[in-house]
Amino acid sequence: MGPVRYRPDERRPVDTTDHDARRRRAHELVDRLQDRLLAHDMTGFAGLWAPDGTADFPFAPPGWPRPRGREEIRAYVAGYNELVLPREIVHQTRHETGDPDTLVLEWGVAGTVTATGAPYRLDYVVVITCGAEGVVSYRDYWSPSAVERALGGPMEPAAFGGAAQGSPA
Repeated sequence: MGPVRYRPDERRPVDTTDHDARRRRAHELVDRLQDRLLAHDMTGFAGLWAPDGTADFPFAPPGWPRPRGREEIRAYVAGYNELVLPREIVHQTRHETGDPDTLVLEWGVAGTVTATGAPYRLDYVVVITCGAEGVVSYRDYWSPSAVERALGGPMEPAAFGGAAQGSPA
């Protein structure tokens, strides 16, 4: 067994080798999510979710979808590139938490609005928990008003599931 560390709230040893491996796994999964996003590979993006992983959007308007499971995530992001094409991550800060599987990500993404060709830039705060099978929980604290300004109009709850289902004109 590798180095042992004690948590203040517990009297049992914690294997820091496992802790460090889980922390690395979380960072590597975020790297892969961002790579898929910038490659416009939303099928690959959704494929990084655990089979029962979730996506929540606490600041989203009422009625916004809360996809559960890899297949619902895949359906949810299917129309993403019909709305926007991310081009670069303009800033990023990752905050580690007491849970080695959970990171808080502050980041900004710049790209192009697909329908108009106009540039956009949005900032996000995401709390992401990773497990052995992929993303377990993805809580995205995005701003609905910032998204509407970037896209030039109101978004419908089904917007990411396909541009024909509610993207701005």
